[in-house]
Amino acid sequence: MSEKTEDEINERANEKARKRKEVRERMLATKTQEKGLLIVHTGKGKGKSTAAFGLVMRAIGNGFRVGIVQFVKGKWQTGERPVLERFPDQVEMRVSGEGFTWDTQDRARDIRAAQAGWAAAKEMIEACRGAKPRYDMILLDELNIVLRYDYLPLDEVVAYLNDKPKDLHVIVTGRNAKPALIEAADLVTEMTQIKHPFREQGVKAQKGIEF
Repeated sequence: MSEKTEDEINERANEKARKRKEVRERMLATKTQEKGLLIVHTGKGKGKSTAAFGLVMRAIGNGFRVGIVQFVKGKWQTGERPVLERFPDQVEMRVSGEGFTWDTQDRARDIRAAQAGWAAAKEMIEACRGAKPRYDMILLDELNIVLRYDYLPLDEVVAYLNDKPKDLHVIVTGRNAKPALIEAADLVTEMTQIKHPFREQGVKAQKGIEF
C-alpha cells in the first residue's frame, strides 16, 4: 500500500474542512436570537475578574458603555482602573468595600459596604430601563463573595438580576457562586486551578498579574 502524497493529504484535509464548515453554517443559521446575558465567572482558579475585564475591554472596543461596581476590592489599586479612566465617556466605575473581613476585622462595616455596592449596582441597572439605556454592560466584580458570606439577601439579588433589562449584559464574578445564581445565569464559566505559584512556589501576589 503506497503512502499518500502531500497533495492527497491536503485534499483530504480540505474536504473535511469543507464539511465542517457546512455543518457549522447550518448550525449558525438556527441561532437568530439576541439578548442581554447574565454571565457568571466562578471557581477556585485564577482569572475570573481578569476574564470579565477582558469582556469590558471588548465592549469598549465595540463602542459600548460599561458600568462597573467592585465589591470587596475597594481599597486595592488594581491595574485596570487607570486604563479604564482613559475612557470616561464609556466607563463608570464605582468601588465598594475595604478588602476581605480578615483585613477590616469589622463584619458590620463589610455588610454596609456590600449594601452600598448593591445600591450602586441597582442604580446602574435602573438607568438601563427605558428608551435610552445608560449602559450596555455592567460588571459586578466579586459580588459572589458578598453573597457567599450572606452580606446581601440572595433571593433579592437573584430576583433583581432575573428582572434586568432584556438587552443589558451583566457579569458577576467571584468564587463560590450560589446555586440559585448559577441556575439563573445564561452563561457560567468555572475557573479550575491546576497550579498556582502562591501555593506551590511561595510567590507573592504580583503587580500586573494579580492586581
